[in-house]
Amino acid sequence: MPQLPADRRETWITGIGLVSSLGDGLEANWDALRSGRVNVDLERYAPWMIHPLVPLNLDSQIPKKGDQRQMEAWQRIGTYAAGLALDSAGIKDDQEILARTDMIVAAGGGERDLDVDAAILTARADGRSGALNERLMNDLRPTLFLAQLSNLLAGNISIVHGVSGSSRTFMGEETAGVDAVRIAWAKIASGQSEIALVGAAHNGERKEMLMLYECGGFNLKKDFASVWSRSGGGFALGSGGVFLVLESRPHAERRGAKPFARLVNVVSGHSSRAAPGGVERTLEGLWDSLGVTENSTAIYTAATGAAVATREEAAFLSAHRDVPVRAVGTSFGHLSEAQFPLALALGSLSISRGALVPPNDASGRETEIGLMPAQIVAVGVGHWRGEGMALIEAAS
Repeated sequence: MPQLPADRRETWITGIGLVSSLGDGLEANWDALRSGRVNVDLERYAPWMIHPLVPLNLDSQIPKKGDQRQMEAWQRIGTYAAGLALDSAGIKDDQEILARTDMIVAAGGGERDLDVDAAILTARADGRSGALNERLMNDLRPTLFLAQLSNLLAGNISIVHGVSGSSRTFMGEETAGVDAVRIAWAKIASGQSEIALVGAAHNGERKEMLMLYECGGFNLKKDFASVWSRSGGGFALGSGGVFLVLESRPHAERRGAKPFARLVNVVSGHSSRAAPGGVERTLEGLWDSLGVTENSTAIYTAATGAAVATREEAAFLSAHRDVPVRAVGTSFGHLSEAQFPLALALGSLSISRGALVPPNDASGRETEIGLMPAQIVAVGVGHWRGEGMALIEAAS
């Protein structure tokens, strides 16, 4: 077991909020994973596919209809999941704790005006001189952006749930989720914070996002397959929200909180990806710095399925062939900023329940195991940039 430096405080995960295409809350998602269920819609945006969010009773976590109406879908998803996490940690109605709970959110740039985007692309395809400037001048109103700022999720969580400690919002797709967790953990481990709410949300049921990723060649099309079996690569966007409550051990013990897991270490990197092998080398370096006991470890990976990134991640995993692997993207789709928090949440849930979820893959990369490993590593590799890992184990 890795030893904490003398000046690093132990950090516990004491709350988890999760909504996804598989269910609302921990039990629904766990049951779906144990049964191998996948909820993927092949028809709505064919030939593209999505993992649609299950229906939510928003009133249970966002009681005011006015609050619900003024949020975009991804903000409602995140605010709902944050409420579940606060409930899970037992601090939902504790105003004294909420007033000093720090918040770190990973968020995208908000939902776009599809009609404007389509008009710009059409004008560009027609080759009309000055078309782009004309659209920028006439269609992009100030309110178009002001209504969609990434930090509105944190603001809505603060308004609805009363979380009013410090607040940070990170942008940057998958790597934003890694760094949100890393900074929250570092603040608690160093003594700068006692308790923090960290997480992200994603609405994958958006035509403009499918259009954006199609321009980069990232969408999975036509036939669904597990992350490891996508011969041409690609990801299916998913909708969901994931939030975790991180807490110093002394603070948690004073209020009698029970942990899901102990968060031992979080590391991140940024390979250049200019030459083959960059991701694999970066992952090896992160693995070496994490403090892993390899013969008693499993991996929950946030692998996207994007061809280049996932191929190199698979090469890294092949070098650690004895470590059992589970890819969360097969079951949940790709949640962008929320994908790494999702892997960490599922790993923590597995630690607390003493079992990995079953393999959901026919390629042979995911295998059944006998004994439950003592540690789980959450791995995140961005479809375009950024790598990270987090190590968790049972709290003693």
